[in-house]
Amino acid sequence: MIASLLYPQVKASRANEFMIINPPTETSVAPLLKAKEISSLTLSVDHFNRPWDVGRVDAVLMLLDHAFEMLLKAAILHRSGKIRGTGAKNTISFDACIRKALSDTRIGFLSREQALTLQAINGLRDAAQHHLVDISEGHLYLHAQTGITLFRDLLRAVFSEELSNLLSDRVLPISTIAPLEPVVLFEEEVVQVARLLAPGKRRRTEATARLRALAIVDGAIRGEKLQPGDANLRDLSRQVAAGKQLHDLFPGLTSVNFAAEGNGPSFSLRITKKEGIPVQLVPEGSPDTSVVAVKRVDELGFYNLGHKELAKAVDLTQIKTTAVVRYLNLQQDPDYYKQVVIGRSKFNRYSQNAIVRIREALEETGVGEMWRVYREGHTK
Repeated sequence: MIASLLYPQVKASRANEFMIINPPTETSVAPLLKAKEISSLTLSVDHFNRPWDVGRVDAVLMLLDHAFEMLLKAAILHRSGKIRGTGAKNTISFDACIRKALSDTRIGFLSREQALTLQAINGLRDAAQHHLVDISEGHLYLHAQTGITLFRDLLRAVFSEELSNLLSDRVLPISTIAPLEPVVLFEEEVVQVARLLAPGKRRRTEATARLRALAIVDGAIRGEKLQPGDANLRDLSRQVAAGKQLHDLFPGLTSVNFAAEGNGPSFSLRITKKEGIPVQLVPEGSPDTSVVAVKRVDELGFYNLGHKELAKAVDLTQIKTTAVVRYLNLQQDPDYYKQVVIGRSKFNRYSQNAIVRIREALEETGVGEMWRVYREGHTK
């Protein structure tokens, strides 16, 4: 009886026994995950807007993170991907969802800037659930609003659904404090920490908890997965007390913009990279790192391969390397290619990441198919 209530496909064969005729498939699980994601998002906003503070910050961050994990998994299944390895008991991790949604060419629906938002929320959730984190009202609003915007964008891109049709217009994070320009907000956070650390205040624990939130977001943007340790936070405290500025303390926070548009229920807030600063995909398996990272790079140091060197590295002829580069549109992605200008000369340069991407493509597709497409394009 219980089985038939849980699974409509289940039929009882005897009084106390049942047999699963059609067990739930991954495709049938996607709508259930989508229902959970909407519930968690609604509760996250509900806690944000509650008039009391008991457990409020932790609840907002944990529920928002859970909403995104369910959304990512539902979207992967919707795109005919898998969220469980062969024989695995558990589904894939949050980071693995991001990587699959970002780099799997068949499934992909996530941009690198969107991944930065997810990494920041996930890092704050880890601290909220496993330790201590103190976050100002403005800082919390920033993540709640960027989260709602990203959720709306992904729901539209993957499921062709509008969030406004699933939630009431009033289900939005509402702040009683006028939101500041994000960089100004972070600078104000550093000033508040300095006040907590002032001689005679005896509020070092509060200062450390607030610094932890800034360090987590900064690390998430720069691709660091580790939660800041006590030694790291003590060092940051000393630097704040010594008068160090935001760009010295948290270079990740100053390497991105927060683009706002619209108003009311349609208000959107998104993380965007600053011009000339690439968002790089971090190689899978790199210890203590997130999936993507914003890094200021020396162009010639990063794009250190010419076409001939790239061909040699992937063990192809130069013409077949050209075919692969065009098939994969590598020259459209700053993670792989840049035309470097020195004086009046222009040089087509590739990064080491291009080698990894080409090798993956050769395993998935094979050079033969890419070469065929290239030749057909030249014979027309």
